[in-house]
Amino acid sequence: MASKGCAAVTSGCLKRRWPRRFAAGFLIVCIGSLTLVPFLGRDFFPQIDSGQIRLHMRAKTGTRIEQTARLADEIENSIRTVIPADQLMTIVDNIGLPTSGINLSYSSSAPIGTADADILITLNAKHSPTVQYVKKLRQMLGEKFPAVTFSFLPADMVSQILNFGLPAPIDIQVVGNNLDDDRTFADNLQAKLHGVEGLVDLRIQQPADQPEIAINVDRTKALLAGLRQQDVAQSLLIALSGSSQTSPNFWLNPQNGVSYPVMTEVPQYDINSLQTLANIPLSATFTPGTGGSGSNAGGVNGILGAMGTFTRTTQQAVVTHYNVQPVIDIYGSVQGRDLGGVATDVTRIVDAAKANLPRGARVVIRGQVDTMQSSFNGLAMGIGFAVLLVYLLMVINFQSWIDPLVIICGLPGAMAGIAWMLFVTNTTLSVPALTGAMMCIGVATANSILVVSFARERLAQGMEPLQAALAAGVGRFRPVLMTALAMMIGMVPMALGMGDGGEQNAPLGRAVIGGLMIGTVATLMFLPVVFSVVHAWLAKRSPHGMTQAELDILK
Repeated sequence: MASKGCAAVTSGCLKRRWPRRFAAGFLIVCIGSLTLVPFLGRDFFPQIDSGQIRLHMRAKTGTRIEQTARLADEIENSIRTVIPADQLMTIVDNIGLPTSGINLSYSSSAPIGTADADILITLNAKHSPTVQYVKKLRQMLGEKFPAVTFSFLPADMVSQILNFGLPAPIDIQVVGNNLDDDRTFADNLQAKLHGVEGLVDLRIQQPADQPEIAINVDRTKALLAGLRQQDVAQSLLIALSGSSQTSPNFWLNPQNGVSYPVMTEVPQYDINSLQTLANIPLSATFTPGTGGSGSNAGGVNGILGAMGTFTRTTQQAVVTHYNVQPVIDIYGSVQGRDLGGVATDVTRIVDAAKANLPRGARVVIRGQVDTMQSSFNGLAMGIGFAVLLVYLLMVINFQSWIDPLVIICGLPGAMAGIAWMLFVTNTTLSVPALTGAMMCIGVATANSILVVSFARERLAQGMEPLQAALAAGVGRFRPVLMTALAMMIGMVPMALGMGDGGEQNAPLGRAVIGGLMIGTVATLMFLPVVFSVVHAWLAKRSPHGMTQAELDILK
């Protein structure tokens, strides 16, 4: 019955003398549907609800770790007021820097000192959407703790990998050698970026308010006491950071054969005021006038307070380089909007701000945004190249330029179906969605080849283009429909996003289902019409002075 209905519609389109209008109208509708693409939004990969929240907090730079721990406890209590106890499993705090450089290199939260802390929240299996809790916490914590900078980092493994070790998907780097001018530019740029809809957790990674005590040594006094600037710096380094950096020593335990590092350092609790800092003894390594070590070498030649003055100032809490050049990073995340839309607005503001860049500086957008754009461009080129390659292969197979073009004409229908399905289901364009589009193009093209090859066979048997097209639509109705239905039904569980992390592959299933729904209609109804019109036109032109060889070349 369905095949007879399809044949009746196709026959009506052909026999009522408006096939060209039908073909033109169908193409216009399909191409017009592609105008939905800018409204879909773009994400590199869909976000999944892993039931985990990674909250990074940064107190005022220079805060002692004890105070950071107390502040983390207060933040934990506030979190428990937002997340119900029956949905909260655990809360774990990591305060300060990791214990080793290896752990620090593998950390994606980018801590810089004792004022940083990571709060890891795990929800129970049955919980409300995690994104709702993140939105509430972001607003509540920002209002309750205005002196603390909060940022929600990617919790699932896929998002962390896509960020390539960065704590945010958007990284705006100001690269230049004049850090003071670069910081002024970065502060102004950050203020402008606050107006971008959907851009949250904006912060500068390298704060410039780290408390510092600058010691200005009177070199004349130091030389009279037999001290060089190097001696003062080395004495201060040993007292505050230990001797392991300047002269590492080890003690071998003869009982177990284990070597233990031996370090000389002033206990931290003894350095509790500027006066105790001024009383640090200084030792000389040379005798004045000799240029080398002397009898006084290694002895105490005075104290630090007698040789210099102390000044309170600030400095960068962390120094960052990218390809040797110093940089200032502005990190930002996305909430309630697609990453591509936010990136477009950010790029527009950054491009407008380039006119105010300091001399010799430049601003670059890196992170997941840059990777997403390059991946999308590569996939788009891949789809276009695939269509061209398939067309050229069909030209060789059919020994014709026209029939493969008729087959390709069915692809706008599949693309329109993909656009409508993603639009209706509120699904953004992503790598899985584009992968599904490529799969849909392959299946739709295979079905179209079935119809056109069947019509060519009937045409070679002496049928008119009209009858050949109708025979192809009816004869290939069941194979085409069975192929499309098998693919669509198999994609339903994936399109529903069932299972843990199912949101990751849902766009792929939705793209395939939407594309095949409209693509199958185009294969069974639109392609026979186009085939009939094209071959009828070729048949009309053949008697008017065109040889069979010329007609074969045209085909």
